[in-house]
Amino acid sequence: MSKNNRPLNGVKVVELATFIAAPCATRFFADQGADVIKVEALGGDGTRWAAESEGRPIIEDDMQENLTFDLENSNKRGLCMNLKNPECFQAFMELLAQADIFVTNWRPQALARMELSYEKLKVKFPKLIYASVTGYGENGPDKDLPGYDYTAFFTRSGILGSLYEKGTVPMNLIPSMGDRQTGMCLAAGILAALYQAEKTGKGEKVSISLLGTAIFMQGTMVQTAQYGLIKYPLTKSEAPNPLMNCYQTKDKRWIQTAMPIYNAMMPGFAKALGCEEWITDPRFENFKALKEGGNSAAFVAAVSARYAQLTVDEVVEALTKADIPFALAQTWDEVLKDPQAWANDCFYEQEYKHGKRIAVRNPVRYEENGLPPTLKAPKLGEHTIEILKDLGCSNEKIDELLKSKQIRCEA
Repeated sequence: MSKNNRPLNGVKVVELATFIAAPCATRFFADQGADVIKVEALGGDGTRWAAESEGRPIIEDDMQENLTFDLENSNKRGLCMNLKNPECFQAFMELLAQADIFVTNWRPQALARMELSYEKLKVKFPKLIYASVTGYGENGPDKDLPGYDYTAFFTRSGILGSLYEKGTVPMNLIPSMGDRQTGMCLAAGILAALYQAEKTGKGEKVSISLLGTAIFMQGTMVQTAQYGLIKYPLTKSEAPNPLMNCYQTKDKRWIQTAMPIYNAMMPGFAKALGCEEWITDPRFENFKALKEGGNSAAFVAAVSARYAQLTVDEVVEALTKADIPFALAQTWDEVLKDPQAWANDCFYEQEYKHGKRIAVRNPVRYEENGLPPTLKAPKLGEHTIEILKDLGCSNEKIDELLKSKQIRCEA
């Protein structure tokens, strides 16, 4: 389906943001037909230059092969200019005058210095939806700290300090996982505000933080922590429910099971593994015996010993046949080949100068509108001249700005 027929056709979004969280939200809007203009500083979004830390090669003769930048910025138009230049800033304000949504992850103090705070803009553009992403929120003693998902999302929120195996070291973190969760939550908030603005003509400020999103995502266990009944980090033998655990097979593969109701689900699990004796063992026969008798570690040891006798294929076959909820702990290179993921359009192939690469899709699907187009992200300032002309800027003025290096436009 063409972009003109998608759900957000006619919506105009101005993005003043870098890296992942805010651009993730606007990529979703672009995929659904919105005209998203990504405004970059003259040096460009830092995501353009982050290949080495993500495990991507730097391809000197094709700097456009940037899977991460495409993932966050495809289907957008690119405008690159120096907002400290008065003429460029005026053009930016004219863009906002036309926009339905403004999305930024600049820190509040930087926005205030540029007179781009919500309080300033809502007077000029009362119907504008103003969306802000921060690391730690807009209030409190740490509101001005720089925030990345490594720090604000994973670490400050309790994920890193709680979810590693006790007695070992904290888990390895990966970039952008927290950013994308934050971005999609932001998208939901913006859409609600946009709906309200269409009905009332009144704009709104939508704000979100990496820290707040991470706390929400862990809400079950963060709330439960106040009872003090489970003290993280844990060892596997201390798992609250040993059926919600990960066990290693004979050929060194890990399989995670998910059976939250021990009493109802343990008998089927025991039969699947050929260990019916667990069902009548007074240590394991019900959850009360398991916990009050201090037998969780013994059950974990029993399951671990049984898994160690079986290959991954044998465990997978047994659990599948018994309809036990489980999953094999795959690595990313295996996920790229997963037929279930491909069958549900989690991936598509993107053509680059040196061949095809597998690219990841947003998980939201529309039955009637089909899959969004899979265009690439804009080059740095690719649409600068086009956008400035749309704003009424003359060829002479554009040439002047180009010569004075106040704007950029990569063809």
